Amino acid sequence: MAPARVRGALVMFWQLWVVAGIFLGFCANVIVKDTGDISWRLQLGSAFIPSLILGIGIFFCPESPRWLMKHGKHAKGFRSMSRLRAHPTIAARDFYYSCVIYEEELKVARGSGYFDRLWDCFAVPRIRRANYGASTVMLAQQMCGINIISFYSSTIFVNAGYSETEALYASLGYGAIQVVATIPTLFLIDTKGRRTLTLATFPFMCIFLLAAGLSLLKDTGSRGEQIGPVVLFVYLFTIAYSLGEGPVAFQYSAEVFPTIQREQGMAWAVCINNTFAGVLSLTFPRMQTVMTPTGASWFMIFCFVRETKQLTLEELDQVFSVRTSHFIKHELTVMLPYFLKRHILRKKIMKPPQIIEREDKVDTLSM
Repeated sequence: MAPARVRGALVMFWQLWVVAGIFLGFCANVIVKDTGDISWRLQLGSAFIPSLILGIGIFFCPESPRWLMKHGKHAKGFRSMSRLRAHPTIAARDFYYSCVIYEEELKVARGSGYFDRLWDCFAVPRIRRANYGASTVMLAQQMCGINIISFYSSTIFVNAGYSETEALYASLGYGAIQVVATIPTLFLIDTKGRRTLTLATFPFMCIFLLAAGLSLLKDTGSRGEQIGPVVLFVYLFTIAYSLGEGPVAFQYSAEVFPTIQREQGMAWAVCINNTFAGVLSLTFPRMQTVMTPTGASWFMIFCFVRETKQLTLEELDQVFSVRTSHFIKHELTVMLPYFLKRHILRKKIMKPPQIIEREDKVDTLSM
């Protein structure tokens, strides 16, 4: 639906409202903390209010042009595209481009059912590479530990030395920081790019989370000396997450799959995300130490997550038609030396173009 040049920012509003919802949840916890035995019922029941607003708002959301096109409603699809573009000519161009690409995909996938298209996410090279990238960012989002902090923030702060009331307010601050730190990414995700943001922020996430875990081991000194570093590093970790992995995971997964396999690919990516969210939330109470596999996540992002900024959903075929081995070689021999010369040695050199496959090879390599 969104134009390529601002697609990242528009889709990223989803993440902004997610963290806003988390913040409002912490607000509800603070508001009802003194209501006695029914406080937990009020905390759970407060979720009804935004759910009701969301349910009403859904009736006013238009279907996407590509969904209407997939279901043979081309006239409605074009009208929907026209509402989302600055001029009817631009709408006609984008809708025609999407329609031609979709018809070519249909020739390949004609007659295949839901599970056949799901299997394509693992069997077809172009789609498999997109699946690698989407699965990587979804897995990394859970393994970095952010949802453990969201689910158990009050418990973490109580273990650090806060009282239960103080822990609620510290959690409220955690939620507020997530909202504030997510806002700059609205302006960065379409300029710096998805891949750059995740690669740049993961090392900081690793350092801050490790520091927060080690700070829990301090049991000497004043109360402020014991709990201050824990809160500081948790907040710094949250800022780094909100500038990179947080907004990128669902944004990236939603755009990398072809139109035919988008629902299956996105379903698989969300399945990975929610499965590991459940596993971590169930096992965390038994964990006695902080585990930080963020270094492995950074390596997987470097190898499998490709840049998608300011490219149309159809142009991404050329990005993911490049073999993984060729992509990694390009990053190591071209982009990494450029980064070192430009940002470390401060040389004024032009940025190399992104590696993409020529259009005449896309059909062959995607099979």
